[in-house]
Amino acid sequence: MTNSNRIAWIGAIALGVIIILNLFAAPNTKIYTGSTYSRAADGYGAWYAYMQQQGITIQRWQKPLDDFKAEKTPVTLLRVSSSPREPSLSYEERKWLGKDDTLIILGVKTPVTEANFHSLLNSDFGNIKIATRRRSIKAQKLRVFSGDLLSGIAWKRTLLGDRFGAVVWEETDQKGKVIFSSTRYLAANAYQDNLSNFQYLASLVKQKGNKIFVDEYIHGYKDADVRQSQGEGDLFSYFAKTPLLPALVQVGVLLLVLIWAKNQRFGKPIALETPVIDNSQAYIQALAGVLEKAESSNFVVEMVGKEEQLQLQKALGLGTTLLERQTLLQVWQEKTGTSTAELDAVLKVSARKQRMNERELLSWLAKWLTLKEIPK
Repeated sequence: MTNSNRIAWIGAIALGVIIILNLFAAPNTKIYTGSTYSRAADGYGAWYAYMQQQGITIQRWQKPLDDFKAEKTPVTLLRVSSSPREPSLSYEERKWLGKDDTLIILGVKTPVTEANFHSLLNSDFGNIKIATRRRSIKAQKLRVFSGDLLSGIAWKRTLLGDRFGAVVWEETDQKGKVIFSSTRYLAANAYQDNLSNFQYLASLVKQKGNKIFVDEYIHGYKDADVRQSQGEGDLFSYFAKTPLLPALVQVGVLLLVLIWAKNQRFGKPIALETPVIDNSQAYIQALAGVLEKAESSNFVVEMVGKEEQLQLQKALGLGTTLLERQTLLQVWQEKTGTSTAELDAVLKVSARKQRMNERELLSWLAKWLTLKEIPK
C-alpha cells in the first residue's frame, strides 16, 4: 500500500471516529426524565403500573397538544418536566386548557429556601417524601393573571407544603385548573417503597371523573402518524434532516473510491510466525524461579559446582568422573603450572554447599569462568 493511500485511509478512519463520537458521546439532555416508559430512579414507570393495578384508566399521550381533540369528558393532563421550567403556562398550554380541564405540571422553578433537602410533608395519605429545598410562596390568596386567555381573578391554594412554602399548589380561574409542583420527582420510581407518594399523585389526577392522560410527547415518544408527518418515518428521513448527512455521503464516496482504486485496502496479508518454544530453557527458567523463591542457593552451588568441575576436568583431559579435590589440585598444578589457591577456594565453596547471596554467587561463578580459560 502506497504512502498516499495510507494517509487517505487514516483520514477516513479519523473522520468516521469523529462522526461516531458526535452520535454517541453528545451531551445527554435527559429528555426521558419523568417518562412512564423509564425504569430509572427518575422515571415514572412504577407509578404508571400502580395506576393500572388500581383499575384506573390512564393513557399515554404521544402527540402535540394542538392535536388534542375536544373531549366530551373533562381531561386531566399530567406533564412531568425533564428539566425545571417556569411556573407559568406556555401558549399551547393556555390554548389547550378548557374550563373543566386540569393541567398538572411537575417540576417548576421556585426559590431555594432554608428547608431541609429531605423532608416528610403531612398529607391525607401519610408522609410524602420530598427531596428539594425549593418552595413557592406559602399562601392562599387571590392573584390577578394578565393575558387574553387567562385574564381575570384566580385562586391560588397550597395543596402540600410546610412553613417554608408550598411544594404543590393549585391555581384556578375561569379557564380551568392548573396544579404546579416544585419537584418533578413527586412519585418517581425512587419513591415506590413509599406508597404515600404514589397515592398522593393519584389523588391529584383523579378529579371529577376526568379522563387521565400522561404526556409522553415531551419525552420524545411519538405515535407513528406523528413521526411520519414530521419526516421521521425511517432512518434515512431522520439523517436527511440532520447536518450529518453531507458528511456521511462524503465518507461513503471516499470509501468507494479507495476500494475501487486498490482492492488490497490494507496491504498484502502477512503470515504470523509461530514462536519456537525452547522447552529446556523454559524448564530452567521455571526451576530457577522456584529455587529463588525458596532461597535454595546451597542447592544451586552444589549442582553448579559439580558441573563446573566436570567442565574443568574435560578441559584438562581428565574424563567425566568427578575427582577428589586433592587429586584435581595436583593435576591442575602439573598441567597449568599455576597456583592452586584460587581453584582450591572455589572447590571448598562447592564442598561446603553454603548459602550465598546473589553478589557472592555471581563472584563465585566468575572465578569458575576464569579458571576454565587457563587450560586453553
